[in-house]
Amino acid sequence: MNPTFSICVYCGSRDGVAAPYFDAARAVGQWIGQRGGQLVYGGGNRGLMGAAASATLQAGGRVVGVIPQGLVDRELAKRDCDELHIVSSMHERKTMMAERADAFLALPGGIGTFEEFFEVWTWRQLGYHDKPVGLLDVNGYYAPLHAFLQSSVKAGFMNADQMELIRIGSDLPAMLEGLVRQSRRSSGREDLSKT
Repeated sequence: MNPTFSICVYCGSRDGVAAPYFDAARAVGQWIGQRGGQLVYGGGNRGLMGAAASATLQAGGRVVGVIPQGLVDRELAKRDCDELHIVSSMHERKTMMAERADAFLALPGGIGTFEEFFEVWTWRQLGYHDKPVGLLDVNGYYAPLHAFLQSSVKAGFMNADQMELIRIGSDLPAMLEGLVRQSRRSSGREDLSKT
């Protein structure tokens, strides 16, 4: 199967305490799979990561997992991915995930998710890529972060142009549709008939 688009999803290796987090991860996977897309993610079989990957596969999508050898046992590598790459370092993991994606989306997660989101946003600001970056605010999880980022702009450590490099929203279909549309625009593939 040749995927119509490829989205890298960053999210927690835990379920979180609220059902909407897990439900959103499954919904993202279903959305990708139902549209013939590809999920690129951290290769784990637990938490939101596992939920997104399983839902993508169940809906007919393609899954590429990338996991460092040191995390294969801790995050329980998902062995039924279409491709499971076991790499030597986090740097290699993040580089491969970025190369295989047309767009990036962060769901709720912990410090690993935060770090990955901020890194691809920084790479975009520096011109290392021009792929869209989204932050899905599930159940108000990222509202405090969004407020903090706005305060950073007010304090003069960021500017509005940097904020315009990312999408922040709580509407899951609108977020995913927007990321796919923007990725096709930036790569010159504007036909949205398959989304």
